[in-house]
Formats: sequence, C-alpha cells, structure tokens
Amino acid sequence: MKTNYETEKGTALITGASIGISATYADRLAQRGYDLILVARDQKKLESLAKRLSEETGVHAEAFQADLTSKADLARVEKRLRNDGQITLLLNNAGMSVEGSLVGGDLDRIETMIQLNVTAPTRLAGAVAPAFVSRGSGTIVNISSVLALAPELFGGVYSGTKAYLLNLSLSLHQEIGKKGVRIQVVLPGATRTAIWEKSGKDVSKLPPGISLMEVEEMVDAALAGLDLGEVVTIPSLPNVSDWETFNANRLALRPNLSKDHAADRYKAAISS
Repeated sequence: MKTNYETEKGTALITGASIGISATYADRLAQRGYDLILVARDQKKLESLAKRLSEETGVHAEAFQADLTSKADLARVEKRLRNDGQITLLLNNAGMSVEGSLVGGDLDRIETMIQLNVTAPTRLAGAVAPAFVSRGSGTIVNISSVLALAPELFGGVYSGTKAYLLNLSLSLHQEIGKKGVRIQVVLPGATRTAIWEKSGKDVSKLPPGISLMEVEEMVDAALAGLDLGEVVTIPSLPNVSDWETFNANRLALRPNLSKDHAADRYKAAISS
C-alpha cells in the first residue's frame, strides 16, 4: 500500500520519547533535520535526550513532560498539536503492555493500557489532522504491532489495542490520504525494549519462532518503509506481497459483509 507524498521537514512530536523505539526515532529524525518535541513522563530522561540530540545534530529538541493517561496532560499535548504550525510529523508510540489475560486480570491496569494505547493516539491524531489537512501536508505514524494480525500470540486486550491502531490508520489513510496527509502504521514484531520488563513478560519464554529484533534495526526499517510510501510497514516481513495478498483477501469480503438477508448456510442450519 503506497502513496507518493514528499516528506516536509519541520517539527516532529514524538510520544513515549524517553526510551526505546521513540528515543531511537528521535535520533533518526533529528539526523534527518527535524526539530523535536519529546513527550513522556520522565522529565530527566527527556531533558538528557533533548540535550544530546541538540548537541549532536544542531536541531532544536524540547522536553515536554506529560502523562498521556492524565486527561489534563493529554489536553496540553493536544493543544500544542492544534496550535503549533511548525509540527509536520506526529509519531504515536507511547504505549504499555499488561501481562496476563482478561479473565482474572487487573482491570484497572487494563483500563490504563487502553487509555494509553487507544484513547491517547486517537485524540492526538484527531488534534493534529485538521491542521495537516488545511496545509495539504503532514505525516502521522502510528506504532502498532504484528499482534494486530496474530492475537493468539499474546493477551487479547493488548492485541486488541494494536488492532485498533491498524484499523484507525487504514481508515485515516482513506479519509485524508488524498488530502496530502501521509499515514503510516508500523507493525513491529518482538523488539528489544523496556516494555518486556515493565509488563513482567519473560523474553526467554517467547513462543517458538519468535525472536527479538534490535530497536535500531526496527526503526531504520520503519523509516525506510515511510520513504517508500508504505501505509502499512511490517519490518520483519520478507515479501510485501504477503501483506498485499492478505489485504486483498480482506477487501474481497466487503461485498458480502452487509446484506438484507442472512446467508443461505444459516437458513439451511435452521431448517435442519
């Protein structure tokens, strides 16, 4: 799935920017000439990263402390996205994982995960999109997961939040892609970040065939996908045709998804 828009330099606002995937994105985008607004909860880590990137690349990097599960903090970031005309790229990566299943799980932590993984990126994309549409340019990158396509591999709620980001991104591309706004959704596989330790997941017990990709390699592949104009980027997938076939099969269902009568197979089951 490709588009052919040119990437405009400006300011990139990056969520979850103190460590891991987002911090690596910050480094790579600074090297590409983007100024940065680094959003996360840990002010000291943000300031340290902002200082280093400014010194190394010469870009302006701002530490913006915010907890995106707090309505007040989320509103501050939304306001910045609406009002700062220099912002040309939004990277939604702040997220968390909760170990365990829904049944018997910690529902309060699960709710917090949904707020961070679903509500926050939705509101942030919704805050910046009107300005991007008005200008006819801008980029929104949502970091999803391969679990959007393989919910059997991990807890269903976490996988559900990542499937939501995939669907949101595909819908946004349909809605505003033709208005000059680039949408990319990245589906990393298992990546070596702090999320494993925070979620309590033992990486030595990953399912057979699943291995960790280094974060630098994942981000570089994702940015290469952005340069290629991909809307959906799966860094570990060898053949893009596999995704294209999957998506074509999904789209082929559309003519039969909503009709005025039930399918004959159900009528046959009832009559028997």
